Order: sequence, then C-alpha cells, then structure tokens
Amino acid sequence: MGKVAGVRVAATGSYVPEQIVTNEDLAALGCDSEWIVRRTGIRERRRAAEDQATSDMCYQAALRCLSAANMDASEIDLIIVATMTPDYPTPSTACQLQRMLGSVAPAMDVNAACAGFTYAMITAAQFIGMGNSRRVLVVGADMMSRTVNPEDVKTYPLFGDGAGAVIMTPAETSDASDEADSAHRLHEQGLLSYQLGSEGCGGAMLCIPAGGTRRALTPEAFAEGAQYMTMDGRGVFKWAVRVFDESAKQVLQHAGVTSDQLSLVVLHQANQRIIDSAVADLDIAPKDVFVNLDRYGNTSAASIPLALDEAVQAGRIQRGELVLLCGFGAGLAWGTALLRW
Repeated sequence: MGKVAGVRVAATGSYVPEQIVTNEDLAALGCDSEWIVRRTGIRERRRAAEDQATSDMCYQAALRCLSAANMDASEIDLIIVATMTPDYPTPSTACQLQRMLGSVAPAMDVNAACAGFTYAMITAAQFIGMGNSRRVLVVGADMMSRTVNPEDVKTYPLFGDGAGAVIMTPAETSDASDEADSAHRLHEQGLLSYQLGSEGCGGAMLCIPAGGTRRALTPEAFAEGAQYMTMDGRGVFKWAVRVFDESAKQVLQHAGVTSDQLSLVVLHQANQRIIDSAVADLDIAPKDVFVNLDRYGNTSAASIPLALDEAVQAGRIQRGELVLLCGFGAGLAWGTALLRW
C-alpha cells in the first residue's frame, strides 16, 4: 500500500491497428461466435500488420498523447513502456520508442503483463513525487496476436493488439482565487492510494513456456507450440475476481473513500464476466464502469490506457473526480490505484 500526492495525468492517447477481426472471421478456425460473446463479451479485436512491431504502436499512441498535451518529445524526461511483447529481448522497446520520437530521455521497459500499465504508472508517479521527473511518458502496449496459438479455439479469440499512453506531470494549482482552496486541491490531486502485489506461485496459470533461458525455443519446442501462451482460464477467472475484490476494498479503505464516491472504474479488459463479478462485489453501478473489450478484446498492458483515452474523449472523466484503476494478469501480478483526476 502507498500513495503519491501532487501528481496528475496531463494527457492521454491511444492507437489500435486498422485490421478488425470479428468473431465471425474466426469461424474458419473452429471458433464459435456466440460462445465467445457469451463467455467473454468480446465481439471483435484488432490485429497488427505483419510489418508492425510493438514499438510502432507505442509511437502512434505517444504522438497522439503528446499532441493532446501540446508537448514536444524534447520536453519528456522519462519514458516507461509496459509490455510483455517487446520488439526484441534487448534493446528495450522503450529505447526503440525514444529513438523514434527523437527524445533524449532515459527509457526503460516494465514487464508485469496485464498489470504492466498500473506498475508503470505508479513507478512514474514515484519519480515525479520525489522531484526527479516532471514529464513522464507512460505507454502500455502489447501485440498479443503474436503470442496466442491459432489452433487454441478457447484462447485465440480473447486477445487483440493495441497501445495506450499517458503523460504524467506534477499537479497544477486550480484557477481558484482562494489560495487555501488552491492548496487543498493541489494536495488532493494524485494517487490517493495504490497497491501492487504478486503471487508468483500461480505463474504457470499464464505462461509462455519456451523462448527464455529456462527453455530455449528449439525446433522441437517450436513444433510443440511452446512459443505460444498457455492459460488456465477457470483458475485465472477465480483469481482475478478475488484479487480485485480484496485489493480494491483495501485501496479504498486506505484512502478513506467509499465506492459510491467513484466517478469511473477502469479495470483490465479481460473478460466481461470478470468485470461484472468484480464490480458487483463492490456495489458499483454498471454505468460507472468503462468497458471497451467488446471492440478490442484483451490487449494486456494496453487495455487500461486505451480505455482511459476513450473515456477522456467521451467526456467520462473530469478534473477532480475519483477514478479507480486495476490491472491483473500473468505473474500472477496486480496493481490497483485510486486516482484523483
């Protein structure tokens, strides 16, 4: 548990590839469209072109975010990219993005899978809170279509490709003439409460078996399909519902906030049934939960910033409102944050 006062999200941006893959398009692979909708809520997802890499999606999301903030890349003093699908094992995707933007900022990757964006955002807040950065570009991006086996009809339809970005800065004082009111608003803005956690004992529930130092991607492993992600869907479902319920309640309690004070809840867009079960336990009104997984599927680290950008564009978030974020996934890892926008 922790908090970081005096930080804010200055702008958002996002990018998804042009190709739309509907449930009907997957019928040739043996996937049942109605089953996908009934079990997950997903109707379509985006697929990256063969010549695209994760950094290309990061770049487009970052450009849109910089434009929304009316900033130049030269003003960014730290770049953090959350991804589990880097361009290369090394160099980092963040360094690739830095080069593409023409930035001179230090850059690093964070790999916490579907919890990656919340991990990266909280890391950025720490840099700002300590006075070591003033403008941090945080990007969540994953090209999940490259990680799933087309022959796995229960897993392949769940995932899509995309990227989302935010720029975090120190909080700004309000326009109020009353200095006391202005100082109060400044103090309140920020990460009012957050929690990061992991349960490594559940790592096998979401895993890509080959391609690392534990098991090389040999011809035999490739033929076996060990380069693709394996998932215990039922186990992950139960774990995700439990961990969000526990984590969200602890974060709200730590901040002295009740669920009815929340203006918007943005969860990792993994499965509609997970979202429904999780928010029901907190007694959150469905209208206060932002959902776009029906159009994009599970985009891993991109899902929360992609949803945030769409929520901002739709006017769903206003300055001063309380927003609850939660990412959860492979690791197993999770990150929950209560943010005063």
